[in-house]
Amino acid sequence: MAEALSFSLVAGEASGDLLAGLLLGGMRDKWPDMRSAGIGGPRMAAQGFEPWWPYEKLAVRGYVEVLRHYREIVGIRHQLRERLLANPPSAFIGVDAPDFNLDLERDLKAQGIPAIHFVCPSIWAWRADRVEKIRQSVDHVLCIFPFETDLLAQHGIDATYVGHPLAKNIPDVPDRAAARTALGLPQDATVVALLPGSRSSEIEYLAHRFLQAAQRMAKQQPGLYFVLPAMPALRARIEAIAKDVGEVPNLLVLNGQSHAALAACDVTLIASGTATLEAALFKRPMVIAYNMNWLSWQIMRRKKLQPWVGLPNILCQDFVVPELLQDAATPDALAHEVLQWLANPAAAAAVQQRFATLHDTLRRDTPALAAHAIEKVLAR
Repeated sequence: MAEALSFSLVAGEASGDLLAGLLLGGMRDKWPDMRSAGIGGPRMAAQGFEPWWPYEKLAVRGYVEVLRHYREIVGIRHQLRERLLANPPSAFIGVDAPDFNLDLERDLKAQGIPAIHFVCPSIWAWRADRVEKIRQSVDHVLCIFPFETDLLAQHGIDATYVGHPLAKNIPDVPDRAAARTALGLPQDATVVALLPGSRSSEIEYLAHRFLQAAQRMAKQQPGLYFVLPAMPALRARIEAIAKDVGEVPNLLVLNGQSHAALAACDVTLIASGTATLEAALFKRPMVIAYNMNWLSWQIMRRKKLQPWVGLPNILCQDFVVPELLQDAATPDALAHEVLQWLANPAAAAAVQQRFATLHDTLRRDTPALAAHAIEKVLAR
């Protein structure tokens, strides 16, 4: 009997854990006896994945912030590389987290271990010079946006468009009433979802601003309800920040449940990142915000290739939703932009239609397509 396939995966944050969990589901359908281990979180573990380290160890964003954790992160990568070289898996799959995964993939590929990267690094948005590193590091890229495969092919990189897995898992018309019932929210309330991010650095830079914006919104439009999904590991810090900011009327801090919050809300104030695409798939008007260490911002803005940073705007090639970045992300400005959506139902309906079209473009049987692509890599 043939030995069961084994895969090593690395996801570096909550969104990667979600994507990898869906990917592992498709892989398990194809290879029921497979084994998987590496760096990940609870959604991967639910698919039988063995986490050697939790993804939180890698969940750092920004150049200065990474430097503070550099030694630990590099140590983890060295230990993982040595472990995989000593006991090679059938293939390695890096799930996003390119700063961590590409170097590891390059070393594993050089030793004959197939290296696959799930989620094409955003070379179309910033750091275009990274394309050569991708070519050297991976055997195949699983792309979640349709234009990426042609871009990679121009540089001799094999790739497959597999769609965005969340597009298949999020319904065309989310059940707002059921979400509100599940969260204990009044059905007739106006609800604002506050999503300041899933990394500790994002919480430090954004949670104060988001909660202060909520205070201003509540003052200008009494009766609003606010839901704030918190990663369990960060909930205590968020609650401490909320206490420091002062009372926010009708604020509900949740344990995770970001999808329930997006389904329940009328509009969301949200940190730039993968969650903005999730909000678009939930057809929710949004205000995208970001703030980070000043030096990290100066470095990052110089590498930006497009006028947008939010995924919904990049994919629509238009400022369909506002982006308030760095110094522009003041509590007053954030509150004003969120209230503009509530005051203009026609604009909200128009952006929801744009997001419905985007949803259709991204919907594919991602787990099955990805597993099939992985199978072709293994057959080489």
